[in-house]
Amino acid sequence: MDYSFDVTAENFADRVINASHQQPVVVDFWATWCGPCQSLMPVLTQLAENYQGGFLLAKVEIDQQQTLAQQFGVRSVPTVKLFKKGQLVDEFTGALPESQIREFIDRHIDRASDLAMQQAVQKYQDGQTEAAMTDMERILETDPENHTNKLVYANVLLREGRYLEAQKWLDALPVALQDEPQASTLRTQLEFIHIAETAPDAATLEQIIKKDSGNSEARYQLAIRHLLQGQHETAMELLLYIVKHDRNYADDAARKALLKIFSMLGEESDLVVKNRRQLAMALN
Repeated sequence: MDYSFDVTAENFADRVINASHQQPVVVDFWATWCGPCQSLMPVLTQLAENYQGGFLLAKVEIDQQQTLAQQFGVRSVPTVKLFKKGQLVDEFTGALPESQIREFIDRHIDRASDLAMQQAVQKYQDGQTEAAMTDMERILETDPENHTNKLVYANVLLREGRYLEAQKWLDALPVALQDEPQASTLRTQLEFIHIAETAPDAATLEQIIKKDSGNSEARYQLAIRHLLQGQHETAMELLLYIVKHDRNYADDAARKALLKIFSMLGEESDLVVKNRRQLAMALN
């Protein structure tokens, strides 16, 4: 089987979009006059052979396929885009080292350990906590290069209150994955949990604020406690108050916390849209 091939505007939908429903398709936009392209393509071609159908490599020569290059916003070469389940899900530009290309590809390839981890997560959700976590540890041992599963396990550890272990798994991620949205969300949650661990309980904090409305420390800690209890709107209201009345508190900690919460909840959230607008007004 040919794991790499040239594609044109005429067969792109079939050989890339449709094919990506079966396995990821990596598209290499290149040009004959591009030096880095000449060094990148052999690496991609060899990886396609090594992965034996784990992904397919489609090659697009941009001078011959200008329509495709324009359609996908290719401004420089080499540009590599990865399609999965009919969608563009990842990309990079330039000739990366082979190790980084492997990390790029591995993030999107379905592995036996992925299915096993999904089954372990279902077991965890069904209340079989100890058995599920034992399964997860075994899965990580058998496929230590599956970094996505490390994030899944870190999330479970966080839920179980094993914060130091969760932090350890996050710190062990490759550099390229440290800022992935899921990893960033877990780091933010751990950061807020550490703040709450040293803070008074919510009732005490409310009494402190009642006596001293200008106590930003108590208000900030109360916001974090509400956030960890899933009371996002209340938490953001408290943080916005600090931004409006004590912007310099702890090196602008309230504004920074709001931005992290926005990232956690997603920019499409109505609550985020509303509070981002209020934050902008408060900063003006």
